Amino acid sequence: MRGQATFVDDLAPPGCLFLCFTRSAHAGGVITRLDAEPARRSADAILTLTGAEVAALGRTSVNPLVPGLCAHPAPLLAQDRVLCLGQPVAAVVAQDRWTAMDLAESIGLEITPDLPGPREALRQSWSQGDVPAAMARADHVIAVSVQHALLAPMALEPRAALAHWDEARQVLNVWLPTQTPHRARLDLARILRLSPDQVRVIAPHVGGSFGGKASLYPEDAVVALAAIRTGRPVKWTATRSEDFLSATAGRGGRMSARLGVMADGMFMALDVEGTFPLGGWMPFSGAVPARNAGRILPGPYRIPHVDITVSAALTGHAPVGIYRGAGRPEATLLMERLVDAAARTINMDPVVLRLRNVHARTSLPSATAAGEIIDASDFPGLIRALRRRAGLSRLRREVARLRALGRLAGLGVALYAEPCGQGWESAAISLDPSGAILVATGSTSQGQGRETAAAQIAAGALGCAEARLRVVHGDTALTPEGIGALASRSTPIGGSAIVKAARIFLRKARALAATTLQAEPRSLVRNAAGWVSRTGAASLSWEALAKAAHASGVRNRGLMTEVRYEAKGEAWASGAVVATVSIDADTGVPTVGQIVWIDDAGVVINPVLLKGQLLGGLAQGLGEALMERLVHDPDGQLLTGSLMDYRVPRAADMPPSRIVSRSVPSRMNLLGAKGAGEAGCIGIPAAIVNAIHDALAPAGVSRIDMPCTAQTIWTALQAQARKGEAR
Repeated sequence: MRGQATFVDDLAPPGCLFLCFTRSAHAGGVITRLDAEPARRSADAILTLTGAEVAALGRTSVNPLVPGLCAHPAPLLAQDRVLCLGQPVAAVVAQDRWTAMDLAESIGLEITPDLPGPREALRQSWSQGDVPAAMARADHVIAVSVQHALLAPMALEPRAALAHWDEARQVLNVWLPTQTPHRARLDLARILRLSPDQVRVIAPHVGGSFGGKASLYPEDAVVALAAIRTGRPVKWTATRSEDFLSATAGRGGRMSARLGVMADGMFMALDVEGTFPLGGWMPFSGAVPARNAGRILPGPYRIPHVDITVSAALTGHAPVGIYRGAGRPEATLLMERLVDAAARTINMDPVVLRLRNVHARTSLPSATAAGEIIDASDFPGLIRALRRRAGLSRLRREVARLRALGRLAGLGVALYAEPCGQGWESAAISLDPSGAILVATGSTSQGQGRETAAAQIAAGALGCAEARLRVVHGDTALTPEGIGALASRSTPIGGSAIVKAARIFLRKARALAATTLQAEPRSLVRNAAGWVSRTGAASLSWEALAKAAHASGVRNRGLMTEVRYEAKGEAWASGAVVATVSIDADTGVPTVGQIVWIDDAGVVINPVLLKGQLLGGLAQGLGEALMERLVHDPDGQLLTGSLMDYRVPRAADMPPSRIVSRSVPSRMNLLGAKGAGEAGCIGIPAAIVNAIHDALAPAGVSRIDMPCTAQTIWTALQAQARKGEAR
């Protein structure tokens, strides 16, 4: 930790102005009065914008992933009505942040509350087999319902934007902490009626995104517009409370299912209904959580008869988008709760029940009910490795010992399978005059060390030292157009694009080296320093090759290599987790004893970076399971608008953890890699929640929704005790 990162809020160009928003205090309603004159008349106000001034501009975009999707993008500023709590209604630009805040507060705003009911915007279904008939034949039908809390992404730096209009070049430069700089560039150009060539987006250090910075926000476009109108740099940085109020949240879905099980434990049928909130407007990836939750079911399990339906509806709070895992945790928790409930019903070891129903390694690739292909995993191997590495028999004996002493203790197991991004990514490799090799990736770094991984991949493919490489990312003027850092795709797909570019670059470099040395290309081999003939009679360093390339003018026409790599399909990561939990019966306080996690991320590029990603995901999964929740009252008002009310994990909350890699290479990309960044949010909550239910089962408590706080657990225990007294 050196404190040398540069975030958007650290940037302060000369003459920079500051922008602040006036926001809706209602979760929906009609604007009956909007008086911006107090701000406009002030000598301190440099620019004041309301919905009327931006009505002719475009809106944010929505990915039409789901057939029949009814998209609801956001206007830059509210027009005649507000769509949700915290929606920006007006913006004021001033010389400093505090003056801008005062002027924004001076704007008169009156809203007649009108909170509409949920309005369905998407519905999608998948099926295979005959579920009703299979359910009728099943010896047991297990029903489970799971409610997920709304979560705040909580990145290190809140949302921010800095824009500057270069009048001489007619170019808009925008600095955003974004996961998708190239998409943001195209969206800004469309919204502001500019050519894409007139917009440059730069993502400096980001400090985490977790899905919350995947989409362009209306605020980002307003800042850019203000820079064009004033001709000066304009910056806005959200406060933490502003992000709680109006940034995209995650999760919030409700999943209900029935599982048909035979007496011998074989799964026969699965029937799932999932409903998801969208908030007042839809960000670009608003449809992703519901779609993902449906399309990956039943995950690692073989179930011949499946019916799945997911839907999502607009509500009055801030928009809901992708959040680390995006639908995968919802599907996993539902399946793992079903499996544990089934094991309890038929009195079978939950580990044995899982082994009886998972896909065998030799049966993969295999299609889900939605037609998604699980490419390469070893689910039985993961379970057996977990049983061995965690010492499940010993852990069960310890749980039994604690129960014999009258304590509430439990053990939970979870198995998961997660798709890790699909589609394409880009890379470009070139040689600069000094002999340094520039590796430009269309993917971005959000603080997870992507630069290091990209350099390792490139160095391995090029056969040179990492010190010779310079990785460029996050700047649309310096990198090829790419998708960005989404769905754990940066290494599997972005890294494969680097490998593809490196192979083509090497062919071009060999040809130029052969011409320079007047040798046959086949007679040359490369080493860390450059190129050498097989006889050793001639050699050419990278520095000399760069000089030759630039002297002949072939850098852009020849050695410069830009590729677009299309993955064969999605790489599916997987893993198995066990967690132990003890609960104080007097207070309801849960304590996670330990976590053992066997993870399959395919071919591992950098074990240190992998562990960091897994531990970070573990922390967020722990937070979801035990403490994090955005709460709104019946009128839509946010009750958890600061870190005084919204609890996130601290270092002291982290339990002892052991993580073991057990890798099966993917067939879907050149590296054989799979994603790792989201795995902790997928497997960890399911294992912890299963452990809590196991601990509470002897007390008669059968359902606890996340977050499993002390209050929630204590209340459930007390309610069950009252039932016992009544009997």
